[in-house]
Amino acid sequence: MSDGYINFANSSLGQTLIKSFGLPNPEILDRYEAGQDFIRGSLLLGAAEGAELSSAIAKTLGNSQSPILTSGDTAAKALKSAKLSAASYTPNEEDGQKFGALVFDASGIKNSAQLRQMYDFFHPVARKMAKSGRLIVIGRTPELCKDPKEQTAQRALEGFVRSCGKEIRKGSTSQLIYVAPGAENQLDSTLRFFLSSKSAYVSAQVVRISKAAEQSVSNWEKPLAEKVALVTGASRGIGKAIAETLARDGAKVVCLDIPPSEEELKAVATELGGEALALDITAEEAPQTITDYFKNNHQGLDIIVHNAGVTRDKTLGRMKPQFWDMTLDINLSSEERINDALLAADAINENGRVICVSSISGIAGNMGQTNYSTSKAGVIGMVQSMSPVLNKKNITINAVAPGFIETAMTAAIPFAIRQAGRRMNSMSQGGLPVDVAEAIAWYANPASAGVTGNVVRVCGQSLLGA
Repeated sequence: MSDGYINFANSSLGQTLIKSFGLPNPEILDRYEAGQDFIRGSLLLGAAEGAELSSAIAKTLGNSQSPILTSGDTAAKALKSAKLSAASYTPNEEDGQKFGALVFDASGIKNSAQLRQMYDFFHPVARKMAKSGRLIVIGRTPELCKDPKEQTAQRALEGFVRSCGKEIRKGSTSQLIYVAPGAENQLDSTLRFFLSSKSAYVSAQVVRISKAAEQSVSNWEKPLAEKVALVTGASRGIGKAIAETLARDGAKVVCLDIPPSEEELKAVATELGGEALALDITAEEAPQTITDYFKNNHQGLDIIVHNAGVTRDKTLGRMKPQFWDMTLDINLSSEERINDALLAADAINENGRVICVSSISGIAGNMGQTNYSTSKAGVIGMVQSMSPVLNKKNITINAVAPGFIETAMTAAIPFAIRQAGRRMNSMSQGGLPVDVAEAIAWYANPASAGVTGNVVRVCGQSLLGA
């Protein structure tokens, strides 16, 4: 499951051959380690005239030990009002300055002509980005803008951010965060995630933050303390990584998988100080069994991660009906039935989290996967349709859509196809199971109450699909 080409590409010989033959040049990504500051290196903050979110941004930055610099009066005033010390920075080509993060508050942009302010901020410093750097633009949710010209300008930010993701390279990422009016106090968790190395394989994504009741986190090393989580398909691969990451963040994790995997499942649960629940989620009694388990043993459930899934690949004309039925039932219908049972019994606690694992196949489609792509597109549909319903109960629902992730399943793919899957993204490499898990932990965070109805791709900005 390892990608030997990455180590080769980062060797002296590899770098020589890459420059000579124009080969893919993947960077060794900076991934999270315990105790690490969420900002790595110096951060430069800029803002458009009339920006409205700089104070909320400053509140987050004040929790970092990394050097903060500002460009322009608006950003400087925001940090000063937040009682943060920051040096003013005027870029020049000779200073040798490198930045771990570039953050721009674009909320003040009201028309297309004012987009020039974003160019003026990033253009002089675009080549000063350090390895595994972070470029983040923060704006206002376009569809909530009352003025058509403001809506147009804010929507334009998406093209800028996605293009930056393909340009900055060196293991760096580019993100866009839209903040709804009144949701300023919900920015912290998402900004932390995108600034940190936890988002190493997430790039060119757009997240919408909605208005919600503020939830405080007293310990950002253990934000899920006293929370109870269920992870399906937890005996191996991505599911195991999700269980490990939620446990790392303090959650009591119940690991679920099919009875034939019970031995592996128990080993994972024991290692995490969690519990094992061997169960086929497609069984008729499964929704009620899960509901009763959490009502009787844990006084409800705080986080459910629908990770269990299968592939049964065949082109449509050759696909047997049982392959269609099995894939749709496991990947989609079983999740709906479990959600329905938990909600009917009020078994998901206040400020709960429903988190689903979709796929870029559900966004772009894939040859030989009409069943799988249908099921994963259905998961996205479930997130979007259920978000307003669950919002009334103070429960969020979101999805991750992984691309090529290094697992036992992808290791079995033929060599040429496997290499294409690894290289056809802006980072020229596959992701790791932990990359998916970190995005799920961000969704699960109590401070992510304003993040709902989102689908974030964990794919290194795959060049296929949206």
